[in-house]
Amino acid sequence: MSETGDPLVTAEWLLAIAAAPDLRIVDATWFAPFTNPPETGREAWARGHIPGAVHFDIDEIADTTTSLPHMLPDAVKFSARVRKLGIGDGSRVIVYDQNRFFAAARVWWMLRVMGHQDVKVLDGGLHAWTEAGGALDDLPSPPRERHFTPRVRSDLVMDARAMEQLAGSAKVRIIDARPDGRFFGREPEPRADLPSGHIPGSINIPGSRLLTETGLMKPAEELQKLFGEAGTPTVTTCGSGVTAAITALALARLGNWDVAVYDGSWTEWASDPSRPIARADG
Repeated sequence: MSETGDPLVTAEWLLAIAAAPDLRIVDATWFAPFTNPPETGREAWARGHIPGAVHFDIDEIADTTTSLPHMLPDAVKFSARVRKLGIGDGSRVIVYDQNRFFAAARVWWMLRVMGHQDVKVLDGGLHAWTEAGGALDDLPSPPRERHFTPRVRSDLVMDARAMEQLAGSAKVRIIDARPDGRFFGREPEPRADLPSGHIPGSINIPGSRLLTETGLMKPAEELQKLFGEAGTPTVTTCGSGVTAAITALALARLGNWDVAVYDGSWTEWASDPSRPIARADG
């Protein structure tokens, strides 16, 4: 693919071009249900968002025929939903959220899976925008529906069957973005009835290590120290395919735009007792 450069933009850059007619700003704020959030992502968007931003709900633009959370929908459903958000062929899309990349990277990945290359993530999210002097709006922004042509990149998505073949092999590097206590089996999973541990052969780089204390993504030189050889064929995983996309975003910052995300992640893997689970002291 021809994707190059930095997949992130600064708030200052966005402030300068926010009124461009081909720009679509997307608020992807989402809160994991097991954190007992005081509001939904859509309610947070409604309370205050970048002017003109539409809300992308990863639980609604999802495959709702499965019990697994926010799984990638098929191309027909995806294109129908994003068209209504005003995202179409030729749109420049900037995605942000209000809680440290927690779903912005997921939406960035989803759009790329569906073939939309002109999509970037606002580094630091809404906090960076307000720190840079950006105004907030609490009014809805009815978009003009656009035509979206999906061109699915199946190489950016891994399912359970593919992961079973990769587990414990040296064909590809598997990076798990969950906290190390869950990865090594020392701490419980937040989802009921799931054992902790990890896919055999995977390594642990918690998503929190990719960000600075102020919620920006670390610069490339610091990410390089974490990942080593960034160009290695890689699949990322986490609890349910959200934090894994942050890892994919970080590797794109290092030039590896072909990282796949295991969509079902640990929620799917650990729900089947026949699949192997590794545990070790860390």
